[in-house]
Amino acid sequence: MSNQLSAMLRAWRENKTDTEWVLGTVYRTEGSAYRKAGAMMLINGNGQQFGLLSGGCLEADIIRNARRAMVTNKTIMLVYDGNDEDDLSFRLGVGCGGKVFIMLQPLDHANDLGLSDLCDALMVRQSGLYFQKVGDTRGYFKRADHTGQRTGYIENRSDGDWLVTPIVPEPHILIVGGGLDARPVVSIAHEMGWKTTLVDPRPANARPEHFPKAGTILRQIDTTLVDYVAQHRVDTAILMSHSIDIDAKALQILKSSQLRHVSMLGPRHRFVDVLERAEIAEPALPFPVASPAGIDIGGQLPESIALSMLSGIHAALYKLDAAPALAQAAE
Repeated sequence: MSNQLSAMLRAWRENKTDTEWVLGTVYRTEGSAYRKAGAMMLINGNGQQFGLLSGGCLEADIIRNARRAMVTNKTIMLVYDGNDEDDLSFRLGVGCGGKVFIMLQPLDHANDLGLSDLCDALMVRQSGLYFQKVGDTRGYFKRADHTGQRTGYIENRSDGDWLVTPIVPEPHILIVGGGLDARPVVSIAHEMGWKTTLVDPRPANARPEHFPKAGTILRQIDTTLVDYVAQHRVDTAILMSHSIDIDAKALQILKSSQLRHVSMLGPRHRFVDVLERAEIAEPALPFPVASPAGIDIGGQLPESIALSMLSGIHAALYKLDAAPALAQAAE
C-alpha cells in the first residue's frame, strides 16, 4: 500500500469500526529528521501501521506506545533524541541525529479528529489545512486552495499550540501515449501513490492488459480533455506518443487547461517540430514545458527513462532544485 495520506485514510475508513485506531503525528523536529512536522501515521489495534514517522527505526516503539493511547484514550507525547546516548533512538542507531516530537491521538466513534472530512476532501482532490491541538484530542480539517508550504507549523492560540498541516493531494499525471515505454511510467507512478490517466487513440496502444496499474484509460484526444483536467484536478502531463501529430494535437488542446507542468519525450528539436505542427509559439503556453523530459541520470532503457521523467515532475511540482535534462542537452 502507498504511504500517501489518501491511501492511509482509505485503509482507516474501511476498517475504522473493526478495532481501535491511533493517529500518530510529527508535530516538531530539531536538527535532521527523516520526516518533518505534519507527517502522519495510522496504527490500529491489530498492530498494523499505515505510513511512516521515521525511516522505520522508531515504528516498533511508536506502535507500543499507541497501545497506551488506545487503553487510556488520552494523547501520548513522545520525544526521540538521536543525539542523546541515553535515548532510545540513539541506542537504535538512528543516523539522522536530530530530535523528533510525536503525538499519538486516539480515535473513536465520537471523535475522529476531522479525518473523515480530510478523507472526503482528498477523494475529490481538494487541498486544505489540517489542525491538531498539540497534546490534546482535538483536530479538524478546513478546505482551502493551497499550493504553498508543505510542512506543518505551530500556530500559537489563546488555548495553546495547534499544529497546522497543509494538505495537498498526491500528483495526478496525464500520460499521452500508451506504448511500451509508458508501462514503467505508470507502474512507478502507481508505486509512489500518484494518480495516472493514460490517453491514446490508437487501438493497438494503451491496452488495459498492459497497464493494470493505470487509474483511467481514455481513447479520445479532443477538447473534452480540458474538462477532464479540470474535473479530476490533473497536475501535469507527459507527451510521449512518439507521434508528432498526436503530441501536437494534445498540446494544442491542453494549452487551454490549468496544467502546472508538461514534459515532452524526445530531443529539443522534436519539441520545436511539435510546436510548429500545433501552430503554437512557446511563450504563449501557460505552463512550463520540460523538453527533453526529466532529469539527466544517464538512462537509456524505458525503466530508467521513466524514473528520469517522474523525477523531473517531482522536482517541478515540489519546487526542488534539480539539474534538468535540458541543461545537459544544451551543452
